[in-house]
Amino acid sequence: MHAYTLERWRHSHDFNLDSVAAERSTTRVIALTAVTMLIEIVAGVWLGSMALLADGWHMATHVAAFGITLFAYRYARQHADNPRYSFGTGKVSSLGAFASAVALAMVAMMMAVESVMRLFEPHAIRYEEAIWVAVLGLAVNLVCGVMLARAGHGHAHGHEHDERDHDRARRAETPAASTAGEPQPRDRNLHAAYVHVLADALTSVLAILALLAGKLFGWAFLDPLIGLLGAAIITRWAWGLVGDSSEILLDAVADADIQNALVAAIEADADNRVADVHVWQIGIERYAAEVALVTHRPRPPEHYKRLLDDIPGLAHVLVEVNPCQDQVCAT
Repeated sequence: MHAYTLERWRHSHDFNLDSVAAERSTTRVIALTAVTMLIEIVAGVWLGSMALLADGWHMATHVAAFGITLFAYRYARQHADNPRYSFGTGKVSSLGAFASAVALAMVAMMMAVESVMRLFEPHAIRYEEAIWVAVLGLAVNLVCGVMLARAGHGHAHGHEHDERDHDRARRAETPAASTAGEPQPRDRNLHAAYVHVLADALTSVLAILALLAGKLFGWAFLDPLIGLLGAAIITRWAWGLVGDSSEILLDAVADADIQNALVAAIEADADNRVADVHVWQIGIERYAAEVALVTHRPRPPEHYKRLLDDIPGLAHVLVEVNPCQDQVCAT
């Protein structure tokens, strides 16, 4: 009997953004980086240049990292409606960012090891050739960075429209409830790819400075020292990505302000008291909330959900209403 009437109470668990632009840009970045990698490796073998070979294999690690980014987008989209995932695949973006951060940390470790080895066993450097390699790497990374930045900008606007459509479906949205002026959502998967590009660009800039100093002043020792500096900076970025993404993967409290606003909105109505509340992130700027409240005058769950209409990003809300039977509840 109820099989024909339950749809209105079913929840959608697709909390992913429209990632078409981000996927397209990531694919182009992979192609450009892979072509540059092959050119450098082939030229390195042909010319006998260790600098070319090293930079080529270094780019190979970034191709792998961008592959993780692209895989995360496609997997999240293809499995968005898979019932095996209780709250959809919105966290795949953070999982991709975490994996990319680990790859970035490995790149930094290899840079540090190579730099220390060169401090104790200096190598002859072909400055002219190496400088051109570094300039080529910098140019490629600047192009890739612009592509990913544009994808992120379009991604944010796509999310803005998607969020409004989602809100309209949940309630009759008024202009006052618009998300205009709020911070743009951050796609951690795309952000991780962007950090990889920044890390590679930083490596190229530092390499150019070290090579110029070596060529002009004979300061060959700067090459490994600046390599260590670059490794330290990249490790710091990787650590930040790990911390940022792991909190989401472990269902840490998403945002204390959102949780406080939720409790305040519920308790401002009648004599409601919130006994238990959980708020966690299930997608890019999308949050789930479970609220257990106690009241002398119970109302339908939809009444309490409407109290939360002005809190942005709440995409999945469950409310448990417990009628109070004695005066203790009111104190």
